[in-house]
Amino acid sequence: MTVATAHYGPTTCLNVTGMGEPGGAEHAGAIGALYAVAGAMGVPMPPMEGRWWVESDQPPLTVPREQWRWHLLLPLPAVPEAGALERAREAVRASGAAVDRVQVVTFTEGECVEVLHEGPYSEEARSLKLLDEHMAEHGLVANGPHHEIYLTAFDVPEPRTVLRQPVRHAAGGRG
Repeated sequence: MTVATAHYGPTTCLNVTGMGEPGGAEHAGAIGALYAVAGAMGVPMPPMEGRWWVESDQPPLTVPREQWRWHLLLPLPAVPEAGALERAREAVRASGAAVDRVQVVTFTEGECVEVLHEGPYSEEARSLKLLDEHMAEHGLVANGPHHEIYLTAFDVPEPRTVLRQPVRHAAGGRG
């Protein structure tokens, strides 16, 4: 695995924010709402993405999964026209999906380090360790939520996931 550095400018996405373990009821409901609204908007279905964080001083992977916080995202090709989100929500409201939770957001990550993780999500710690080592070696610290891009379906036995971390130079670090 090779750690890469890249810069990411503004990205506009459909977004649902929540808390809970991956694959849990809250997470699954958010995914359903995102895809329902995206489908009603006629959005091409890019890979789903997630930005993850915890509100604890503990290392993130030691925090109970039901306390994990996330933004689930579907990138959009452009900022939608005024009213498009509201029309899409109304078109799929009868589906029972939590469509009112879906928002349009734009965010910028700036400088990031990333690696392609190939294998079960339960083994991401080894890839995240590579990112941490690279950051330490180059005087970088995290500068925003951990970001994942899911290149395969969640039920694939050997998923492929881009693990990305926005970074900045540490105070007193190399610049």
